[in-house]
Amino acid sequence: MTAGKRVVVLGGSGFVGRHLVARLRAAGHAVTVLSRNGHLCRHTAVEPGVPVVTLDVYDPDALARAFVGADAAVNLVGILNEPGFGGSGFERAHVVLTSHVISACLQSGTRRLLQMSALNAGRGSSHYLRTRGIAESRVRESGLDWTIFQPSVIFGRGDGLFQRFAALLRIAPVLPLAKPDARFAPVYVGDVAEAITQCLARPQTVGQCFELYGDQVLRLREIVSYTARCMGLRRWVIGLPDWAARMQAMLMDFVPGKPFSTDNYRSLQVDSVGGVDGLFQLGIAKTPIDAVVPPLLGHAGRQVELDALRARLR
Repeated sequence: MTAGKRVVVLGGSGFVGRHLVARLRAAGHAVTVLSRNGHLCRHTAVEPGVPVVTLDVYDPDALARAFVGADAAVNLVGILNEPGFGGSGFERAHVVLTSHVISACLQSGTRRLLQMSALNAGRGSSHYLRTRGIAESRVRESGLDWTIFQPSVIFGRGDGLFQRFAALLRIAPVLPLAKPDARFAPVYVGDVAEAITQCLARPQTVGQCFELYGDQVLRLREIVSYTARCMGLRRWVIGLPDWAARMQAMLMDFVPGKPFSTDNYRSLQVDSVGGVDGLFQLGIAKTPIDAVVPPLLGHAGRQVELDALRARLR
């Protein structure tokens, strides 16, 4: 049995992070979560023995001090949209922070770095994929013992895929959809967490990049329709022509929270499907969508019916 390691995790309070922290703890590792907003992610402390350290992760010296004594660092930080439009937000979250993480590893003597990226990193015209690619290059050139993970879109409890569309479908009888034929191979968050945990324990994965994707390749319109069926809803999904999709993205750029953006539109121009099966390489059996999503969204469907009944009784 591999001895437990001391692991620092950036992005440990996020969707993937919460699942990974639990998996690392189950494997016997001592985990510390680093966050700029530690006071806002107290739910992470539900995992016994997992401290959340508040610090400015963009302060290289503070980061290096937090890494002292760690055997490995996991960088999960990533954004799908930025506050502005020029790419500086993506540059800061993906490239600048990754550079600080590398520097902190080198200063503290933490040799092992596990870096989250994305399928198609470095491809296409979106700032998201471009900066993911630059960050990967920084990691590859770091001289550290690195492993990179390139997942397709990730699903599971708390995801931004099926559950995000569920929220829209709950209020919209008709959903106009940009790039409806964009293809994805959704991967379960638990499988992603297992892949990272296994690579931490396997020295032979140093210097490797693992594409993480599921067995089912679905078009975006199929994902939305599947979500509606799981909720017990009848909804019309209207695929937008490209000119209308661009216009929709431009308008959404100015909506608070950016539910969709021009950069998202650009990312959708590249199918998120893999070529070399990283989960198979690691011997991880893939969790099918049907085993996870219907139970998650079934409650949402019952809630919709309950809300409708209440409305009729008013």
